[in-house]
Amino acid sequence: MPSGVMYNHETVALDGEIFTDCEFRDSRMIFSGGSPPVFENCRFYGCEWKQDEAAQRTLAYLKALWSAGEKTAVQALIKDITVAR
Repeated sequence: MPSGVMYNHETVALDGEIFTDCEFRDSRMIFSGGSPPVFENCRFYGCEWKQDEAAQRTLAYLKALWSAGEKTAVQALIKDITVAR
């Protein structure tokens, strides 16, 4: 559980991590589809967000749905993501 860490030009594995008061600068953020990370009071500057493994396959699935004409289904998922809870 990193706390108060500054990441600068690093590759950061996100799965299952809880980051508190961290700063990320020009880092490569990689999510592989495990447990979602938690970011508490973190700051991001110029980071590159990448999906790998299961996360990458999920994006490929959503692209396939979109291409198959199921835009409404994908848009409903995006709406669910953006609705404040």
